Amino acid sequence: MFNSGKAIDFESNIPYYIQLVAILKENISSGEWKIGQRIPSEPELCEIYRVSRTVVRQALGEIELDGLITRRKGKGTFVAEKKINESLVQKLLGFYQDMVDRGLKPVTKVLKLVIQPATQKIGEFLNIPPETPVFCIERLRFVGEEPINLVTTYIPYALCPRLAEYDLSNQSLYHVLETEFGLELSHGRRTIEAVPASRHQAQLLQVNECDPLLLLNSVTYLRDGTPLEYYHAVHRGDRSRFEVELVRFQDNQSLREKLAENSIEIPPSY
Repeated sequence: MFNSGKAIDFESNIPYYIQLVAILKENISSGEWKIGQRIPSEPELCEIYRVSRTVVRQALGEIELDGLITRRKGKGTFVAEKKINESLVQKLLGFYQDMVDRGLKPVTKVLKLVIQPATQKIGEFLNIPPETPVFCIERLRFVGEEPINLVTTYIPYALCPRLAEYDLSNQSLYHVLETEFGLELSHGRRTIEAVPASRHQAQLLQVNECDPLLLLNSVTYLRDGTPLEYYHAVHRGDRSRFEVELVRFQDNQSLREKLAENSIEIPPSY
């Protein structure tokens, strides 16, 4: 059994899952949990830190998004190998609005919009139980006639039950969520890594199988911290780049208070 002297401060105003994220990250950064080591199971973490399964799952989802842990089916959760990580801080804009703001005309083809039960992984990112109904939306994005990215989005059905009534091929999903459902988006967390194109992705993005793609994993939150959206998007490696504005820290300002641009490289002919 793992033993840790660190504990949740139940008198603090800081949400329990945020405290647990900090503790688990410290366990990894300090070397208490070594690379490749299996970490305690969800029930064990509940017992060690005296928190609910929901809190544990949300905390594990956060550090998995940071690439600090990896799950192996039937074996458990392990401390991941370190990856080269460049922090990205972005304005919370969707692809559609970002392209419009740049004077470009984006085109979206909605490949799928269905209601399905959440898998365990999706449930962890959205902080909902597995099997909870979620919208699954798969969209292929173009600039001009060229496909740029393929994005699959998951949103809890209960937050926007009429979402299927809206045409997402010609308007921003974020705009619909905010104006039609009164959902106030606050912040998001995104990670980026390089991956080879699968056969399905290659066909849709008009690249060769195993060509390099940029994979974004993202969770978007409401003002109260409720996860609204989890998505993963693959961008063509030969057509995309992410531009980051760097700032020098002053006083105790948080990096998250600084804004940066997320841009898609488009040829002058567009």
